[in-house]
Amino acid sequence: MKESTIGWSAHFLGVGARGFAAPASPAWVLERGGAPILLVDCGPDIPEAYEDRYGHLPTALFLTHGHYDHIGGLEALSFRLRFADLPAPLCRLFVPAPLVPVLQRRVADYPGTLAEGGANFWDVFQLIPASTGFWHQELAFRVFPARHHLPDSAFGFSLPGVFWYSGDTRPIPEQAIAHASQGEVLMHDCRLDGNPSHSGVADLEREYPPCLRQRMWLYHYQEVGAVPRLEALGFRVVHPGTPVVLGAGGRLAQGTPPTGT
Repeated sequence: MKESTIGWSAHFLGVGARGFAAPASPAWVLERGGAPILLVDCGPDIPEAYEDRYGHLPTALFLTHGHYDHIGGLEALSFRLRFADLPAPLCRLFVPAPLVPVLQRRVADYPGTLAEGGANFWDVFQLIPASTGFWHQELAFRVFPARHHLPDSAFGFSLPGVFWYSGDTRPIPEQAIAHASQGEVLMHDCRLDGNPSHSGVADLEREYPPCLRQRMWLYHYQEVGAVPRLEALGFRVVHPGTPVVLGAGGRLAQGTPPTGT
């Protein structure tokens, strides 16, 4: 069933690019009516950026994969949740099922995280493994594999009728065809030149039909200097702090500055 798109926006805390007065880690927040619904990824500088914007810690988080710029803030977030002035409810942590052992090895198994002892990393999270999708706030999200290093190591996700997010990936047009057929805004990993882990402009032009590229916003483009070059090629580019209205068409939120340098 197609979700109403009224009030949906994507607020990027960081876009995976250097040169902005914002976190370099790629992470964004799904908002409805300006209120945060779900944080996507948690790089080392993201918990503080999230709290600065919303005045509280995240209550729900989806992780796309286990690279440091996407999970490096989890330990800091666990500290903030544990030692918050007011006890907070468990943060719902939605994790594609193949990534659960990755998180266990990379974050949760580290010994002696608190000098006082008696604490586990998972104590402040409600872990919800996801295979093909998950429910959150009565919304049915879909999860799909991306192409970023080894199989089953990275994932994207979507909310039908609202958005489709690639995560870090090489082109995955088959997933866009399967999960972005209702006018969703597509947010796609792209830099000027692709490599074995990330998409480039030529990859998008080769792999995606114009009807999908016209709905794309690009992130993870390495540095701010890439913005005018990507825009000159006809692509729309996400800036940190500039919300993108989600749903059919996809535009900048009213009252926010246009993209460009």
